[in-house]
Amino acid sequence: MTAPAVQIRDLAVTFATDGGDVRAVEGVSLDVRPGECLAIVGESGSGKSVTAKTILGLLPETATVRGAVVLSSAADGAGSDGAGLDVVTASPSQLRAARGRDAAMVFQEPSTALNPVYTVGWQIAEGLRAHGHVPRGELKAAAVDVLRRVGIPDPEQRVNHYPHQFSGGQKQRIVIAMALALGAGVIIADEPTTALDVTVQAEILDLLRRLRDENGAAVILITHNMGVVADLADRVAVMYQGKVVEQAEVHELFAQPREEYTKLLLAAVPRVGEGRARAEARAATRPQGWADATPAVDAKDLTITYPGRFRQPDFTAVDAVSLHILPGEVVGLVGESGSGKTTIARAIAGLQPVSGGSLTVLGTEMNGVSRRDLRAVRPRIGFVFQDPATSFNPLLTIADCVAEPLVVHGRFRSPAAARGRVDELLEAVQLPRAYGDRFPHELSGGQRQRASLARALALDPELLIADEPTSALDVSVQARVLELFAELQRDLGFACLFVSHDLAVVDLLADRIAVLYHGQLVEEGPGADLLEHPREDYTKKLLASLPIPDPTAQRARRG
Repeated sequence: MTAPAVQIRDLAVTFATDGGDVRAVEGVSLDVRPGECLAIVGESGSGKSVTAKTILGLLPETATVRGAVVLSSAADGAGSDGAGLDVVTASPSQLRAARGRDAAMVFQEPSTALNPVYTVGWQIAEGLRAHGHVPRGELKAAAVDVLRRVGIPDPEQRVNHYPHQFSGGQKQRIVIAMALALGAGVIIADEPTTALDVTVQAEILDLLRRLRDENGAAVILITHNMGVVADLADRVAVMYQGKVVEQAEVHELFAQPREEYTKLLLAAVPRVGEGRARAEARAATRPQGWADATPAVDAKDLTITYPGRFRQPDFTAVDAVSLHILPGEVVGLVGESGSGKTTIARAIAGLQPVSGGSLTVLGTEMNGVSRRDLRAVRPRIGFVFQDPATSFNPLLTIADCVAEPLVVHGRFRSPAAARGRVDELLEAVQLPRAYGDRFPHELSGGQRQRASLARALALDPELLIADEPTSALDVSVQARVLELFAELQRDLGFACLFVSHDLAVVDLLADRIAVLYHGQLVEEGPGADLLEHPREDYTKKLLASLPIPDPTAQRARRG
């Protein structure tokens, strides 16, 4: 067998904080061989990313590292004896030489990993310049070549473009190109598909698979998406509270998990087809004549256009969409990025003007609505944003954030006066009252999303708009948030527009599903029927692109 590209032995990482030392990783031992993909899975805070960053020596100065992380060298002389480089004891100059050449990292959010003021070609060439492998006159040609290898169309022209001129999936490809530029033997992919649509996600997974199979690179995949693990991984390491609790071949782990935590993790994964029973149970509780009620949202030939700038033509984001949501009904809106999902959600909430057609929300026509009428309808609408970390004011406590709509709309005079109502809301979303005194950064992702849900429900809305509320959550946290969401919707009876690119999540919650493509509604119908018997080719493509959490079935589908 070939020697491991990375060997981790008894790794322990401790962070010094004001409240005392925090043990993030304890006793982790892992091997990854060339041409192999190791997936590291677990909840947020389990130590996945800390373990991965240790391989490149990217931990902050507050970290104390013990153990060994031996990185096989792609060039002679990287290690003191030619046997590889121990990252834990390496000097800064040795680490600089190894980064990019021996190991490279694909970060979770390419928009923050790329510098907005430099062209992508310059940023790819930066690594080549730093290691001096390519003559200066050949840098641009090398950047064009690596862009072509990762599937960027028209690379000769796109090499001169800036990050903002690329889509999310293309930016992720560019970050992978930067990792490929120096021929790194180890590629660490930290949540590379978290915020991507299923079709773009499938393309990125195919690209990573090619890197593994054609270049012989060792891939360390950090993800919370068990469908991605089933699609790409050869082996899986499950982490919990800083320790590796189980390691196994991917087929063995999915078929016969040994540890209780692994079983809970796999049980929390949503699967397409599980929503039919829930939808039938919801339908059985509805009163006779419910389907004839006045819709909470009624869109007829809805058109939304963004005006062009700098002599550019207008852009039609939503093109003649007709859609309705009945009281107490959950409608799922799915489609790729740029299909118009969020634009429709913002228009319903009164945050985006309507260009044409009709959009009636809770009896108010939004096309040409006056400010006075909009002020009257807004307290009846709740909005759950995709990223609660950026939608909360970091200077306010959770209690003050949740109380804000109550104060703004005159229900209470101050956040202190609204504290009783805030405590009730926090308990309704299963957060202890004491969490109201914490700041947003002191809560985990799942806890922040629950607080965001509490704020959206503060005014007892008749209509709730949820824009990708679970896309960045771990599967176990996502399962709890979805269960809570379904319970609140059942108890409070609000109508809901649920925007997501995850068809399995939409299947669990939605009564009906609407599929958008390039601003047009291509298919709509009851969730179970649409997912089991899709009519349109685009819907079939979405379903085919969704990886399923079963390695054997997923491999057969891919073949």
